[in-house]
Amino acid sequence: MSEQQWTAVDRYLGEHLLPPDPVLDEALRTSDAAGLPAINVAPNQGKFLHLLTLIAGARRVLEIGTLGGYSTIWLARALPDDGRLVTLEADPAHAEVAAVNLARAGLAGRVDLRVGKALDTLPQLRAEGAGPFDLVFIDADKPSNVDYVGWALRLARRGTVIVVDNVVRAGRVIDATTGDASVDGTRRLFEYLSTEPRLTATAVQTVGAKGYDGFLLAVVTTSL
Repeated sequence: MSEQQWTAVDRYLGEHLLPPDPVLDEALRTSDAAGLPAINVAPNQGKFLHLLTLIAGARRVLEIGTLGGYSTIWLARALPDDGRLVTLEADPAHAEVAAVNLARAGLAGRVDLRVGKALDTLPQLRAEGAGPFDLVFIDADKPSNVDYVGWALRLARRGTVIVVDNVVRAGRVIDATTGDASVDGTRRLFEYLSTEPRLTATAVQTVGAKGYDGFLLAVVTTSL
């Protein structure tokens, strides 16, 4: 099995399960034209987030790591008319692109885009009484994953779904000697979750157009 074959399978799945979507396609084109890194979720993974949001019956969603707003569009489209999504982006240039993409998608009124380091913004959300959020999607700097999950818990309720992307790191997550801050941060996340009684979690390895990686899925099991 090769990445070329994984990509071909992703293409096949998309042709059958993901109808053409000019808004999402344009969001990717706009992001690419602005020089944003191509680290957005793959289309089938975006649809997976959309379905998770529907399954959870989410009305309030928190996203940590907006990039160009591609995953934000998938998540926000799954919300009811009175639903609300708060998305946090550290890079003002990325946030500017995301704002354009969200406006084009007709979602600007449903999405609260906050610019600034998430670890500065998350305490502000708590002080404002934001939440509890029904679903939290974390796809930001990996060294801070433990902190992000900790804040997700502070802004959660029993039953809140937490998704963390990129937790397999092409298999390097099992290697404690890489010296890679993203790998080390991901390993700390798994160590934290192994002793966190308020969450039940699993992780799934994935292959596809984005290569070999995986995501973590957790649910808050106690009242907070």
